[in-house]
Amino acid sequence: MELSVVIPARNEAPNVAPLVAEIRAALDARADYEIVYVDDGSDDETADAVRGLMADFPRLKLLRHAASCGQSAAVRTGVLGASGLWIATLDADGQNDPADIPRLWAAAQAASNERVLIAGFRQKRRDTLVKRLSSRIANAVRGRMLKDDTPDTGCGLKLLRRELYLALPFFDHNHRFLPALVLRQGGEVISQPVNHRPRQRGVSKYGLFDRLWVGIVDLFGVMWLMRRAKVPVILAEDESGAAGERRSTAGARA
Repeated sequence: MELSVVIPARNEAPNVAPLVAEIRAALDARADYEIVYVDDGSDDETADAVRGLMADFPRLKLLRHAASCGQSAAVRTGVLGASGLWIATLDADGQNDPADIPRLWAAAQAASNERVLIAGFRQKRRDTLVKRLSSRIANAVRGRMLKDDTPDTGCGLKLLRRELYLALPFFDHNHRFLPALVLRQGGEVISQPVNHRPRQRGVSKYGLFDRLWVGIVDLFGVMWLMRRAKVPVILAEDESGAAGERRSTAGARA
């Protein structure tokens, strides 16, 4: 299978059917793909909403957490359960536009570096003023400290190889630092402008102060990881005994 669309969701029952329909409209006849929903301990009908669509679309998977573990853990559960060579992540609230996925996937396939992350860049955010300002400040501080050259790490729409994602260090909230972690792995990050839409259904799960202090602590942790990174170049010999070079994809996994 070429592509798995991984969607972490918590209490997003009203958004399931519209989002699945949009993904199918964007990808049917364009890719060999599946959709992997991860219900992160919802206490509404999110799981039932997904199950209700599975008979009509057998490549829709449902994975569930017994209790909420957060977005990063839900993404990782989805990637572990996915079958695709490529992974596209998408927020469950309907603000990301699935119509952008084919363009991001084409950019990833055209990249010369297999260890590439295509990161969505919401140039026109449809959020409250407070969320826009706090995100702008956070991106500026993070970019200055980590030098990840990414204008919008908070966008849920991203695309990378499954193998690359699983090689990255995992910790709670690591989804906010994927560009820096990919660079740490010797990879490349390409930002692509994407559409961003107002939330039409449901309630946002994020506030300003519930992420601020955790984000500061995580930022220093990722700085430490970046300073300690080593990606060795492994010499591989061909059948004649001549040494060639290839860069290890496993060198920074520990």
